[in-house]
Amino acid sequence: MVGQRVRTRFAPSPTGYLHVGGLRTALYNYLFAKRMKGDFIIRIEDTDQSRKVADAQQNLIRTLEWAGIVPDESPEHGGNFGPYVQSERLHIYREYCDRLLEDKHAYYCFSTSDELEENRQLQLKQGLQPKYNRKWLPEEMGGSMPSGEIRRKMEEGAPYVIRMKVPDYVSVWFEDMIRGPIEFDSSTIDDQVLMKSDGFPTYHFASVIDDHLMEFTHIIRGEEWLPSMPKHLLLYEFFGWEPPKFAHLPLLLNPDRSKLSKRQGDVAVEDYIRKGYSCDAIVNFVAMLGWNEGEGTEQEVYSLEELIEKFSLERVGKAGAVFNVEKLNWLEKQYIKQRSADQIIKTIRPLLAAELERKATELQVDVIQSDRYLEQVIELMRERVGFEHEFVTFSSYFFFEPSVYEEEAVKKRWTPETNDLLREFSVVLEALEPFTAESIEAALKGFVAPRGLKAAALIHPLRILASGVSFGPSLYHMLEVLGRQAVLRRIAKGIEKIAVPA
Repeated sequence: MVGQRVRTRFAPSPTGYLHVGGLRTALYNYLFAKRMKGDFIIRIEDTDQSRKVADAQQNLIRTLEWAGIVPDESPEHGGNFGPYVQSERLHIYREYCDRLLEDKHAYYCFSTSDELEENRQLQLKQGLQPKYNRKWLPEEMGGSMPSGEIRRKMEEGAPYVIRMKVPDYVSVWFEDMIRGPIEFDSSTIDDQVLMKSDGFPTYHFASVIDDHLMEFTHIIRGEEWLPSMPKHLLLYEFFGWEPPKFAHLPLLLNPDRSKLSKRQGDVAVEDYIRKGYSCDAIVNFVAMLGWNEGEGTEQEVYSLEELIEKFSLERVGKAGAVFNVEKLNWLEKQYIKQRSADQIIKTIRPLLAAELERKATELQVDVIQSDRYLEQVIELMRERVGFEHEFVTFSSYFFFEPSVYEEEAVKKRWTPETNDLLREFSVVLEALEPFTAESIEAALKGFVAPRGLKAAALIHPLRILASGVSFGPSLYHMLEVLGRQAVLRRIAKGIEKIAVPA
């Protein structure tokens, strides 16, 4: 393996959505491979046909590519080590299973599911770790089952599985790239099933064969696979193969430090995409779930290119990583602050077009869809939105006239004189030249001062009539962007709709 080109893989099952934990596994494999100038491969592990979901394979690959994780080889990209779908490799697994049977490392097992469950319950009552009782281990392999009985069952066509014989009284050891040396005693290892009764291999068997034949140098996966390591290492030993290097990633945890699950929040990457999170923020956030650049750095926002440059397995921790959505929200806002107006416009223009198809606007459609207008909205709202879509949804008053007004704000800000003041100030605005934030501010202050009023007497009512809400960006800049006619129209409409409190 020394000097061999680095090859890593992400091997999901096509059972539905892409879990955020799966995204992290794929990302770390990708970052490691690219940092080492190697290849990243996607293999689909569909040996459990009962859990297979239509279109899941395409969705997994599409979601990864949305995140910038583009494989060098996959079922859809091809490559020199295919097929990359395990159900298309069944003849390969059968061949290697026959080798294990011939070398007395595997045996036929005819135990029924009822027998297996009965044996399991008995061992549990005895306080033992449930394991197969080796009822069908042949005499020539140290068991008690006569070979004639096995032949008879085969001739009858009885259903069977093929199990691996785990050697007795041996120690299985390996060096984990994250956790250091780990050792297992073979007494704790079950005679795992290699081939199921439906002719499909188990995950454990197929993955070892494929990892070898596809020449993977490093296997980076979640720590939930650690208990399977001795089974996999024994298979490498039986076949006389050099195993790849292994790294087992820490668990992802809820804020209460329980294992991340749907019970406490979204776990599908697609859910976060639908909510409006960008690939930049999601990838950055997921990268930090277990990895950090090291002491002395204060950087928290990384591009994918920077992650490739700086990622190392040595900086991946052993402890579980807490999935903190607040941190993800913070990252999303950082990217919105950094992103160019041109990039944001590409995202929001289709959203705005869809909204304009749904409802009418009193503003000129060509104006509010123009780059210049959208750029002004973006710069005013950049610090206030949490997602790009909110430049349209949260800032809808820049595109549509408010139909309702914040009730509590009206109660708080209106006096018997407010509507008269607004009528009089409308006359000032109608004649104001130029209609800019600076001139509007000067006009408003010049209007209230002789009347012995504070600027707030007009600022708050103007904001409510212009936007429908009591909060937002600089009022004067908002009015400038909306334009004179829209502002005057909204003031007139608001005065008609809002009754002066008694």
